[in-house]
Amino acid sequence: MTTELLAPVGGREQLEAAVRCGADAVYFGASSFNARRNADNFSGNDFISAVRFCHERGVKTYITLNTLVTDAEEPALLETLSLICESGADAVIVQDPAVIRAVKRCCPTLRLHASTQMAVHNVSGAKLLEEAGFSRIVLARELSVAEIRAIAQSVTCEIEVFVHGAHCMSASGMCYLSSAFGARSGNRGLCAQPCRLNFKAGEREYALSLKDMCLIDRLEELREAGAVSLKIEGRMKRPEYVAAAVTAYRAALAGETPDVATLRSVFSRSGFTDGYAAGRRTLEMFGTRTKDDVVAASAVLPKLKNLYKDEYKRAAVDMTFRAAVGEPCSLTATDGERTVTVEGEIPEAAQKTALTPEMAAKSLLKLGGTFYAPGHLRCEIGEGIILPAAAVNALRREACDRLTELRGRPRPHPFKATPPPARVCPERPAEPALRLRFRQAEQILEGVACDRLILPLREITDGLLSRFGDALCAAVPALVYPADEEKTVRLLTELAQKGLRYALCDNIGAVGMAKAAGLTPLGGALLNALNTEAAAFYRGLGVADLTLSPELSFQGMRALRSGGKIGFIAYGHQPLMHFRCCPMQGTNGCGRCPGRRTLKDRRGEDFTVLCEERRFSVLYNPVPLYTGDRALPPVDFVTLQFTVETREECARVIRLFTQKKSLPGKRTAGLYDKTLL
Repeated sequence: MTTELLAPVGGREQLEAAVRCGADAVYFGASSFNARRNADNFSGNDFISAVRFCHERGVKTYITLNTLVTDAEEPALLETLSLICESGADAVIVQDPAVIRAVKRCCPTLRLHASTQMAVHNVSGAKLLEEAGFSRIVLARELSVAEIRAIAQSVTCEIEVFVHGAHCMSASGMCYLSSAFGARSGNRGLCAQPCRLNFKAGEREYALSLKDMCLIDRLEELREAGAVSLKIEGRMKRPEYVAAAVTAYRAALAGETPDVATLRSVFSRSGFTDGYAAGRRTLEMFGTRTKDDVVAASAVLPKLKNLYKDEYKRAAVDMTFRAAVGEPCSLTATDGERTVTVEGEIPEAAQKTALTPEMAAKSLLKLGGTFYAPGHLRCEIGEGIILPAAAVNALRREACDRLTELRGRPRPHPFKATPPPARVCPERPAEPALRLRFRQAEQILEGVACDRLILPLREITDGLLSRFGDALCAAVPALVYPADEEKTVRLLTELAQKGLRYALCDNIGAVGMAKAAGLTPLGGALLNALNTEAAAFYRGLGVADLTLSPELSFQGMRALRSGGKIGFIAYGHQPLMHFRCCPMQGTNGCGRCPGRRTLKDRRGEDFTVLCEERRFSVLYNPVPLYTGDRALPPVDFVTLQFTVETREECARVIRLFTQKKSLPGKRTAGLYDKTLL
């Protein structure tokens, strides 16, 4: 299979830069529901025109519908899908299960690509999404080449990987830093990038800012690993950046020497890194945008416009030219799939120099201003005739224009605006059941009644199983990379054989692991479910109940029409970011790190970072979420989530919550009383 070079597009000039520099495919957004809502994007006729422009040149178009949607946005979502189908775009990139279900319901011929926002980073997740109908999966950026290979070999769907551009510090889809501190959600396409501000790890500054990735030296490795699409990040970048990146990677794929110096100059953060791909997650990966970087960009921007001044030669065109006395001359042109024939002037008898095949070819092969490359030319010219060069040029232009029109003619996907099934909100209990989630078994209290007791998989013992029985639930780690996948399924299976029934799943891959172990999956908050159709999707996967997204307001919860059990996090220090490259490491890596460290923001606020068995670490909000003294929406359960609290502090929170009293000190209601942008 040919390796695809996929380029980012934020507006019309970026589109032309990507296509004219040789991208095989581009990805861009409509006016809404895309993860870069602040890009120019495209709407209405401009959107149709953008798709046509690409298809004329044989470039595929993947449309970003990769944000979370609310129930109230369902009609607007269908309008956007209708526009995409009308354009004949090649695929949609999706995060929210509601969009998955809408595509299957309304336009099943439209291909589905799983967004990197779904955080697919293991075999179980890839297999589950393939079974759900995805034809391509965009893998998490934190994977090594070996891990990409392991996943690609396990599925038959296409695998897409990022090869260049910005790194999110957190695992994609698992970052709530922007929404927690400004109600601007990355899951809704409005990330404010607070991670680029000056967070300090000890004396080290900008501890949450990673360098941009550059895998230009690893393209052959990635192809051999099974990646069929190589993706450049940067829909918010200027067209010169797009041109430089596409040109460099196009050269590398052709076996030529890419201009990495210019690529670095146009945009970098203290240089580039290939740390994740190499499995080398060290401090070398960190960097920030410096004044020197900005100066370097200014020096190269003017010359980069020349990269996309001319069309990239996309299609060879074969032509047959005929000219004879008394008949209109004609030109038949074909790109191998489509054929057009146009007629022109009637030749006259030559008084001096007659038209020769060489003279005709000089005009017919003037394809420099187009994306066509000369193919085979056949000239059938009668003797002793003359035809002005202008007439032959006009024939060529008309044939190319008509061929281009055929190439770009939309091939709409059938679309039927079918709304989701009408759902009646079931009766909810007058008082939600109480669930307790502890990070350590030593936090568990004696005599506290709860509907479910949730502990990390590593903390569950035979004694706890016999003590709590069916109430016990194992929390699968939020991130389980391929090397730990088999071990995780084995541990879950062993616990299932000893009587464990439930597993809490904070990632799509964990759902697959729980089912493989014979356990009933429960949906965690990190699945980002905030609409009725997402709840139905997970219920269809066998997820017994669902903890709703922390980005869903109480008002949104009240409007939800889910037929299954739902709940929300009612207390806890919210996890804001999940790191595979830990910002708290030293020059020698983890060293003797105790597993609990503090990160300080520019205002002096301390953020706790907890390590999870040296597999990943988590940044927590220093101010706890608390809703015990509020009017709660009708749900089946609420979860009190304990991380850094002592046993005594856990007891105090539980007592105050069950008594519906206020929690003294700093606390937050999170996004539960806000309208998420």
